[in-house]
Amino acid sequence: MLQMTSLPTTARPRVLANWLFFVAALIVGMVVIGGITRLTESGLSITEWKPISGVIPPLGDAQWQAEFANYKRIPEYQQLNQGMTLAGFKAIFFWEYLHRLLGRVIGLAFALPLIWFAVRGRIPRGYGWRLVALLALGGLQGVVGWWMVESGLSVRTDVSHIRLATHLLVALFTLAGIVWTAFDLLALARHPGERQARLKPLGAITLLILFVQLMFGALVAGLNAGLVTNEWPLMNGRFFPGTSQAGESFGYALFNDPAIVHFVHRWWAWITVAALILLARKARAANDRPASIAIHTAFGIQILLGIATVMSGVPIALAALHQLTGALLVIATAWGAHAIGRGR
Repeated sequence: MLQMTSLPTTARPRVLANWLFFVAALIVGMVVIGGITRLTESGLSITEWKPISGVIPPLGDAQWQAEFANYKRIPEYQQLNQGMTLAGFKAIFFWEYLHRLLGRVIGLAFALPLIWFAVRGRIPRGYGWRLVALLALGGLQGVVGWWMVESGLSVRTDVSHIRLATHLLVALFTLAGIVWTAFDLLALARHPGERQARLKPLGAITLLILFVQLMFGALVAGLNAGLVTNEWPLMNGRFFPGTSQAGESFGYALFNDPAIVHFVHRWWAWITVAALILLARKARAANDRPASIAIHTAFGIQILLGIATVMSGVPIALAALHQLTGALLVIATAWGAHAIGRGR
């Protein structure tokens, strides 16, 4: 059921929409830095979760040596990075520290204005609960991030790829929710009393298909499955590569075998493209041509970047651009789904 929103005289929906778009831009930056953190194997360089005191990086040689000593206790150092210098440790520490710092900045950039808007009566009726839910999702993302890191501090030499995928998907789900809410607020600013958009079946199906594609993309990153082959469209001379190890069940291989995960990611992409084309056509029919253009542009660039990343051996720059475009594709898809679900 569509919800009619009453607009108090103190409400400022356009201001709130601009604020949410700014937060969305920060999340996109967070996704990119998270991708670089993974690609540079930096995610386990900080072995403790200190939400408050962790804002301050090590100051002085003694603190750096203490952080390095903590890192030396985990399997990643003991099995993979024996002999790493302090300078090398500082290089990987930088990306993980930047990733966590930006997460804190995003939290403050959402929470503090939200409190101010609420106190000043700037939030239209019907939106307060949604904004609080988005804030809660941001808090959950921090918890999931530490849950992911914790998986690599004992026994394993890297984080769980399942937890990595969960971490990325929560971020992208939050991003989609923020963008959707911002578009609702923009529509309300243009036409007071505008109904909130409804998620129609085509929009829901397209977002679900994209969700599967993004999940397998995260699994590819977590398993380093992009390195299984540097060929396209074949994989090491074959269309279907088969499992990496004998005796794997189909269910296990689907989510844990690098070759199978890579295969699903590269070919599910075309199912995703078909759904996105349908959504873009519907968005254009709903008089939102910019949304249609955004969807086509995002998935076109994303496909080309994915192929180039694999064929060039997964260089950090291309892989980071691939992740950036993935986040932008989420925004474009949410935009299109919102366009076809707007109240009239």
